[in-house]
Amino acid sequence: MPCAFIRLSDCNLRCRYCDSAYTWEEQGQEMGLDAILAWLSDFPEVPVELTGGEPLLQENIYPLIDALLAAHRAVLVETNGSIDIAQIPGPVHVILDLKCPDSGMTDTMHWANIEVLSDRRKNGSEDEVKFVLASEQDYIWARSVIKHYKLDKLATILLSPVERKFSPARLAELMLRDRITARLQLQMHRILWPARDRGV
Repeated sequence: MPCAFIRLSDCNLRCRYCDSAYTWEEQGQEMGLDAILAWLSDFPEVPVELTGGEPLLQENIYPLIDALLAAHRAVLVETNGSIDIAQIPGPVHVILDLKCPDSGMTDTMHWANIEVLSDRRKNGSEDEVKFVLASEQDYIWARSVIKHYKLDKLATILLSPVERKFSPARLAELMLRDRITARLQLQMHRILWPARDRGV
């Protein structure tokens, strides 16, 4: 479905397969709330996703969220899982990454976020937990984490294979074999517009 992306600069992690390193290698463009809302007026009624880098590194994300909610926009926040999500308002749809071993960043995860997801679910939030998979070993790890924390009871599970590292067809085979309750997520913009790596 169409979605307006606001990509905030900087990231506190350095995943081995990062496909948006420009968010921390390049200088970001400073924009005020009014400028952001004016840009979004070209995309009325579509959801707005705040992503990065790591969007929760910027304290000004919270006034931005408040402004978007006040404008009656559906708001999603995709976060890398290393920062506490407890401050994100309930109406916001959280997409929480849990970094698998091949990322090199598993030790940075803020595991208390799973309890926050549980509390949000009890209050009616419908969030997602995302695993980016670079190998079958990552899949096995993700499968064990999902089972251990009963994540499929707390959120929609997304399994996303890293391009050119883990075959989507093989991931589909494993998911069907294990009858795992999850969605296989592909980066559709890379399939539709392979020559464009940003601004899609």
